[in-house]
Amino acid sequence: MSKLPDFEALAIFAKVVELRSFAAAAAELALSKATVSKAVSRLEQRLGARLFNRTSRRLALTDAGQKLAGHAARLLADGEAVENEALSQSSAPRGLVRLAVPMTFGVKAVAPLLPEFLAAYPEVSIDLHLSDATVDLIGDGFDAGLRIARLPDSSLIARRLCAMPRYTVAAPSYLKRHGRPTHPMHLAQHKCFGYTYLSTPNLWHYTNAAGEEASVRPAGQLRVNNGEALLPSVVAGLGIADLPDFIIGDAIASGEVEVILKGWKQPEGAVHLVTPPGGPRPARVEVLAEFLAKKFLKGKGRG
Repeated sequence: MSKLPDFEALAIFAKVVELRSFAAAAAELALSKATVSKAVSRLEQRLGARLFNRTSRRLALTDAGQKLAGHAARLLADGEAVENEALSQSSAPRGLVRLAVPMTFGVKAVAPLLPEFLAAYPEVSIDLHLSDATVDLIGDGFDAGLRIARLPDSSLIARRLCAMPRYTVAAPSYLKRHGRPTHPMHLAQHKCFGYTYLSTPNLWHYTNAAGEEASVRPAGQLRVNNGEALLPSVVAGLGIADLPDFIIGDAIASGEVEVILKGWKQPEGAVHLVTPPGGPRPARVEVLAEFLAKKFLKGKGRG
């Protein structure tokens, strides 16, 4: 005997009992009459007892069948209730979404959007996890995450939401004291601050319009695991940093820092929504994905 009960046969048996007919049960379950008959026979063989006394005109439960009928009916009802609840959850946006987002991007760009989303979907709750470390969506039980990078190949399902340019910047006071680099290789003679969670944190890659490539290892007094923590030291004129637009954009606009190496670009990343693989996403995750896609496409990911 297998370890698991034959739930399918029990459910079919309950439906035959309910309708008092193999043919009627087959029609309601969209099965052939032979399939229904085989399921009941399989159950009888498994239990070692006849469940029905069958004649050409009449179908009657045996003593064993009567004892089993109530349990089978409850099993069928419970199964239908569980399935209906699951279908309801998947078709209507309700329930909890666990969302993992980089720290500063979450505070500056995602959190301000949540009041509108929560008001629009009052039955959806958000558990917002903020960390610049790359979380294990599957292992840590997250429904979705936002990642700002050039994504490596993985089993995760990724949807690109918007571009996220990066800029190499320095304060005017730093450039006045130390000069303005005009080629990436000049950075080797400058104080460059590092960010731990870049895909290659110890190497900055650049290309120009002519297709020339250059790579440099930044070296300076400061290394952080949150990009926004570099801002005070950069604005104070203590070094050069390479940061995404959502962190450095306002400081560029205000003139607190200047973009250097304008003829050179680092590989541009993007904001991606990533979800675990398998099956259709629940409605609560789908509506959040569509909401964020619309907002970031419109706002280009700026906080």
